[in-house]
Parts: sequence; structure tokens; C-alpha cells
Amino acid sequence: MSSPPPLAGGVTGPDGLRPLLAAVLGALAEGAAARGGPLPDGGPEAVELRVGKALGAVLPEQGHAADEALRTVVALMASGAADPADPLCAAHLHAPPLALAAAADLAASALNSSLDSWDQAPAASVLEGLVTRALAAEVYGADTEASEGAPEAATAEAPTPEAPTPDALTTTGGTESNQLALLLARELLGPVQVLAGANAHHSVHRSAWLLGLPEPVTVPAPAGLLDPAALDEAFTELPGPKLVVATAGTTDAGLIDPLDEIAALCARHGARLHVDAAYGGGLLFSRTHRAKLAGIERADTVTLDLHKLGWQPVAAGFFAVRTADDLRPLAYRADYLNAEDDTEAGLPDLLGRSLRTTRRPDILKTAVTWRALGRAGLGALVDQVCALALEFADVIDAHPGFELYDRPALSTVLFRPHAADDEALAHVRRTLLTEGRAVLGRARLDGRLWLKATLLNPHTSRGDLTTLLHLVEGHTPR
Repeated sequence: MSSPPPLAGGVTGPDGLRPLLAAVLGALAEGAAARGGPLPDGGPEAVELRVGKALGAVLPEQGHAADEALRTVVALMASGAADPADPLCAAHLHAPPLALAAAADLAASALNSSLDSWDQAPAASVLEGLVTRALAAEVYGADTEASEGAPEAATAEAPTPEAPTPDALTTTGGTESNQLALLLARELLGPVQVLAGANAHHSVHRSAWLLGLPEPVTVPAPAGLLDPAALDEAFTELPGPKLVVATAGTTDAGLIDPLDEIAALCARHGARLHVDAAYGGGLLFSRTHRAKLAGIERADTVTLDLHKLGWQPVAAGFFAVRTADDLRPLAYRADYLNAEDDTEAGLPDLLGRSLRTTRRPDILKTAVTWRALGRAGLGALVDQVCALALEFADVIDAHPGFELYDRPALSTVLFRPHAADDEALAHVRRTLLTEGRAVLGRARLDGRLWLKATLLNPHTSRGDLTTLLHLVEGHTPR
């Protein structure tokens, strides 16, 4: 009988991984070279045919050698990827991950800790607590000793109404975080009425539906921003407890609602406030741009995604709460994971830290990135992509063939050729996708369709942006 394949963990794990990593890295390079651009050409049918032909039997009767399987499938994935590290791949809030974060993610996969009980993740659970409390302190301006490496300090003083202790959880991203915000509001206040701007992320409406809450009231958002006057009027017309969802970094244009003014209205009307800062939360690290988030510290809950302006591999979502005690509704008892006598004996209870049970140690890559770059390094990356967006906007504004939607608030730039109507514009975008030349997003604002460039790659140059404009111009019908 042959020996079983090597494992990734344990003392022998690195020896088993080392030759396989060479195969993976070679396949990644081979696939990127074969693709030759931001995404594969030919469109959906061509990609499906290539993948099916190269893969053959998905589950063959007899397997192939490990290095051959890696080379074949990884190269296939890489050659057929939409690569956010390519400067012409600029459609979505999908950042190119830092190499050191991806390397840390490999370690997380090899160790395969699961954060649903302490005995599956002793060090990972401590690391997660330190990083999430430090992130909560960034949001709420709290002075927590936990961020300096003393886990016991975070629980030394019980939270009080006068001085609430902030906390944060890890999530899979903005959708899960927004759902948690609505869930906690429902559990703490009863059946709440959600009020969200017309600019809010679609997950707010889906979460209300999933949680059995009334359909959210849509507050007008002229020019893409939630209107405080309209919100004030809506408050007077609605009975019962209310949750307002504001946005710091809209998906379409990267706009930031007037958070301080909205927070003041919520305080006046006794409403709970959630800020979806999945995109804009990265400004917390920037001394230049942090002031754009003024008022976020007054929110009861906040969504953040560091796989956007944090350059982490997916997933790196977080959910921050101003008052840690608000997380009480998530508590749950499963005897095999957090038996009461184990908890009383001092084993940490992790089950109330998420709606999920099995959770990989996604926090490892964030901890490594923070240690390597520090706040200054992260802030420099944020400043760089925001400056790049302003530079691109200037280029568009000066070009006689293009129209700029507005000056970017973050790193999203909306534009359109003067010569194209909405139908032609949609066709230009799809043609560039099918040819594998460029990946641009689309947004409909003020009744018109716009091309969207979301600039999250700090290596993108002015020349890359000029190429992007030339491609759009060359495909626009005269």
C-alpha cells in the first residue's frame, strides 16, 4: 500500500510544501504570460471551452502526480483570471493583494486553525482579539492597551455607558457585516425600521429580507449622497425604533455621506446608526484623508473591508461596534465547542464571535501586513491610490473626447466618451472585456451610464491610465 500524500502542517509540513510551491509559482507565471492582459480573451464561451478541454476529467479514476496537477490547474486558473494586479483591471472594489499578505495566507491554510473553539486555535484566537480590538480603536478613537499586546488589559475594566469599550469581529466582507448590523439592531431594539440612502449597498435590502424586517425606507440621495433633510423628514413620519444606514464609500462613485450630520440627526431622534465603510474605511490609516470620515466614531456599528483599501487577499472583512456589550445577542452554547464548565474553567468562548462556526484564521495576513507596513505604510498606499484617481480625473477633464462625472472622493473615477450614448457605452465595455483588453465597471448615476475605473493598484502609472483612455476611445463608434 502506498504512503498517503504529505500534509501541510506539523514538523514535516514545510518539507512537503516546498517542492509544491515551486510548481505553483511556476504555474502562476506561466498562466499570467499566456493570458497576456487583465483577463482572458474570447468571452464566457471561449473561457468555458478552454477550461473544459484543458481539465478533461474532473475526477479521474486514477490521479496524476501532485506537481502535474498543480501546474495544470493553477496555470489554467491564472491564464483565465481577471487579475487585479494588472493596471487595466480596474472595474471593481477588488484589490491586488500584497505579496506578504498572500504569503501569510499560505501559512493560515497550512495550519488550518478553526476559530470556533479555543482548542482548535489557541494563538490564532489571541491574535484575532488583539487585531480586532486595535481596529475598533482606530474606528472609535479609543485608547486600548490591547493594541499594544496585552490581551488581559482589554477586559480589566468593564464597559460602562459613560465610557463604552469598542470591539470588532472578523467577517467575510461587507455583506456579512451589514447583515450583522441589522441583526444586532433587531435583537437589541426589536423589529426596527431600517432607513438607508438610495446610494446604499444592495446587501442592506437583502439583509432586511433575510431577517424578516420591513423593507428599508429609501432616503433620497441627490448627487449620490444621503440627504440629511430628507432623513430628518422621514424620522418624523415613522413610528418605532429605527436604524439608519449611512455609507462611507459608495460602490458606484466612492462617495462619503455627511456622517457627522447624520449622526447628529440619529442622536436627536434616538435612532441607531450603522456606517457601511467597507470601501472608505481604509481612510482611517491616512493622515491626509482620515478627516473625510469625521463622525464615523459616533456610529453604533461600522462595516470595514481590508480586502479593498487594505490590500488583503479575500476575505478580510470586519464589523466594529462602539459598545462591546452590544455583541451579547450573538452568544450561543454548543456543548462540544463551549461547554459551560470549560468556559468557567478559563477556556475562551469563541462561538459568539461570529454567525459562522468553522472559521479560518484570516486575521493572520492582516497582522503580518500591519507589522510590516505600520500605519504609515498603509496610509501611504491609501494616499497613493487616491492621488492616482485625482490625476486620472485631471487627464479625463482635459481630454476633449471625454466627460468626467465629478472629482473623485476616494479612488473611483467615473467618465464617458462624448461620442457614445448609453447603448454604445455598454457595448464598448463588453467589447473590451471580450477581447481581454481592459476591465472597466459601469455605474448609472443621474440617469446616465458611466464607465467606472476603481483604482486600487498602487503600481498603476500615468501611462497605464493613458492606455486605458486610448482603448476606450479606439472602441467608441464615431
